[in-house]
Amino acid sequence: MVPFFITLGVLTLITILMYNSLIGKKNQVDNIFAGVDTVLKKRFDLIPNLVASVERYMEHEKSILEKVTELRSSAMKPGMSNDQKVALDAKLTNALGSITIAMENYPDLKANENIMQLIRTLNEIEEQISAARRAYNQAVTDLNNAIEMFPTNIMAGWMQLQRKVLFEITVKERQNVNVQELFNHS
Repeated sequence: MVPFFITLGVLTLITILMYNSLIGKKNQVDNIFAGVDTVLKKRFDLIPNLVASVERYMEHEKSILEKVTELRSSAMKPGMSNDQKVALDAKLTNALGSITIAMENYPDLKANENIMQLIRTLNEIEEQISAARRAYNQAVTDLNNAIEMFPTNIMAGWMQLQRKVLFEITVKERQNVNVQELFNHS
C-alpha cells in the first residue's frame, strides 16, 4: 500500500512540475512578446515623423510612403493576434528598408539633419527589435519544444497549448546585397 502512495505522490509531483513548466514557458513567451510589442510601438510612433519629413522630397517614391503609412495604420488596430503582428512586422520592415534605399537618390534629403536623426533613431529601434525578436524566438522555441516533446506534450494537449509562430526574415531579406547596385546609387 505504501509503494502505491509513493508512486501516486511521485506522479502527482511530476504532473505539477510539468504543468508549472509549461505555464512558465507560456508566460515567458507572452512577456517577451509584450517587450517586442513595446519596441514595435516605438517604431510605429516614429513612422509618421519620418514619412512627413521625407514626403516632400520623395514624390517619385510616394507609393512606398503610402505603403508604410498603410502598414502602420494596420498595426495600430486593436485586437490583432501575435501571429498577425509578426506577419505585419515583416511587411513593415521591408517597406522601411525601401525608404532607406530610396533616400540614397536624394542628396538634399540625406543632408537634412532632422531626417538623419529620425533615421538614426529608427536604426536604434530596429536594433532593439532585432534583440527582442531573438529573445522572443528563443522563448517560443522552448515553448514549442515543450509542446511537442514527450511527456510534456501530453500535458500541453490537455492544456490546449498551441505552437507559437517565430519571427522569421523574409525571402527578400535573405538575398545577398547587390554591392554594384549600391555603388550605382551613390
